[in-house]
Amino acid sequence: MNGSPAGEDRQILCDELSLPEGPLLLEDGSWLVVELDPRRGTVTQVLADGSRVEHARTGRPNGLARSADGVVWVAESINPGLFRLELGGEAERVLGEVEGEALLWPNDLCVGPDGAIYLTDSGILVEELLTSVVDNEVREDWADLVLDGKVVRYEPGSGAAKILDRGIQFSNGIAWGPDGQLYVNETYSGDIFRYRVEAGEVVGERELFGNVRDPDFGEPGMRGPDGMAFSDDGRLWVTVFNQGDITVLLPDGSVERRIPLPGRNPTNVAFGPGGRIHVVECDRGTLESRYVAAEGLPLLG
Repeated sequence: MNGSPAGEDRQILCDELSLPEGPLLLEDGSWLVVELDPRRGTVTQVLADGSRVEHARTGRPNGLARSADGVVWVAESINPGLFRLELGGEAERVLGEVEGEALLWPNDLCVGPDGAIYLTDSGILVEELLTSVVDNEVREDWADLVLDGKVVRYEPGSGAAKILDRGIQFSNGIAWGPDGQLYVNETYSGDIFRYRVEAGEVVGERELFGNVRDPDFGEPGMRGPDGMAFSDDGRLWVTVFNQGDITVLLPDGSVERRIPLPGRNPTNVAFGPGGRIHVVECDRGTLESRYVAAEGLPLLG
């Protein structure tokens, strides 16, 4: 294992990505990412030498997850839907509405212990929040908008889908914790929520777990949690968009530390081998890794 101090030994795996999101480690050590820029709008594989292979073009893919059968699931945000992709094949849209309501901004997703896909819908159309989809610029009056962010469950076998929760002000990152509960964040407030899920249903009310907004951060603009991942010791590592850091929460929800990043707009994180965390950042178009002395919680599915 690399012996560098935690947070140091940064390595750039690729620096030519166009608004990257959704890092997903493959068995061969390469990475899948999505490129949000609609001029690319692709699911892209980053190889060990930093070169890229395009697998599918969906429009503005936002998040990735992979199930046990090797299928890659894509949250597509500008042609709103959940897409099914087998590497080397075509991307197929399998979900566009839930309970009679059209999806608006499928954002992030994960596979549950039951094999179902759990998906966040941020609750607003992309073009209604962003003044420029190409530059990913948020409108100035973003705080005045009322969003109906949702948490959705989709069963790949039957195709059945249901809304588990709604009324979230920009639901974004989603992950299963080591306690068997589902964690979802709300970008507008900086809050992280958790849910007890049994037999595909939420039991009780969502619970506030923690918050990642830095009270000493003085810059204006929309900022809050984006993608997140658990380490196997129960800590939650959260990229904070427009705050330029990874905020690490302890199992009790308190802030352990903040890891500053070179760019202001990190979008997601994932663990790789050797105690390293991988982060994608939009301003610089990078997929980079750094040693953090932590191993990722094995992903479900």
